[in-house]
Amino acid sequence: MMPFSRKRLRLAFLGLGWIGRDRMERLSASGLADVVALADSDQNALAACQATARHATQAQALEDIFTERPDAVVIATPSAGHAEQAIRTLEAGMAVFCQKPLGRTAGETAAVVDAARRADKLLAVDLSYRHTEAARALQREISSGRLGELSFVDLCFHNSYGPDKEWFYDRHRAGGGCLTDLGTHLVDLALWLLDWPEMKCTSAQVRHRGSRVPIEGSAVEDFALATLETPSGLPIRLSCSWKLPAGQDAEISASFYGAGGGVSMRNLGGSFYDFETRRLNGCTSEILASPPDDWSGRAAMAWLDRLAHDSGFDPACGRLIDVAAVLDDIYASAGVLRGPLFHLP
Repeated sequence: MMPFSRKRLRLAFLGLGWIGRDRMERLSASGLADVVALADSDQNALAACQATARHATQAQALEDIFTERPDAVVIATPSAGHAEQAIRTLEAGMAVFCQKPLGRTAGETAAVVDAARRADKLLAVDLSYRHTEAARALQREISSGRLGELSFVDLCFHNSYGPDKEWFYDRHRAGGGCLTDLGTHLVDLALWLLDWPEMKCTSAQVRHRGSRVPIEGSAVEDFALATLETPSGLPIRLSCSWKLPAGQDAEISASFYGAGGGVSMRNLGGSFYDFETRRLNGCTSEILASPPDDWSGRAAMAWLDRLAHDSGFDPACGRLIDVAAVLDDIYASAGVLRGPLFHLP
């Protein structure tokens, strides 16, 4: 009997900045897929992908890559386009892997999830931090019950630099500032690790250069602080920022405290990539996970592996709406008006 031979998938990539290019290189190296089309308005970005995808068709628009009939499209464009581009791709019969946020509001996010359901196509978002070994160690310790009843959760993500692309600082193109960019990861981690409870924002502040974010105009927040609460009364503190003088490149942590001890995931030496998780026992601690850990492409690889076996709709993507709804609630509590940002089909 001949061994089973899996058909290689055909992938197209829309948006080829550093993260789009990184995901393209990782998925191309998997052996599961061929890169058949690349699209970006920047010719330099296309040229940078030449060595990895020399046989791929190069284009500037989404419709142009549809002609290559890919099985799926990987989207890494400015946030304003994510929802509309994902919906068009799904309605054209292709699966989607998208950078976060999938939508700038819960309404946009729900529209994409509904499109995936109607098309019966796989949809996933690059919420990559939950794929770190450090986060998995957090999950094991929390789910074991050894912490007892949780009493407090503390989440932070401070980026001392801030994004290097100007569109991140435009409310209409990005949907929000550091809360949308960094807080999305924190909210996703908290919901996932706590097994998706309801969360209500009880207080929130967002700031733009030390002052309140203007109601009018395009300015976004560069600092956000919020307190969330689950139905059981568990308080969750979230803080995130761009360009905060943190004394290092980044400060990232997720800490969970209970009657039986605590567990904390933290970045090491200001790194955006190296994480350590420790079990906390009063005045002592023990390491549960530590570098090295090459995690940045795991979310994409998990999506690709599933796609190779089943391209159909995954109901788990409905959790993306839950994440977006918590972010909407934080913005509303802080007095930042948000709503549908463009008409979706």
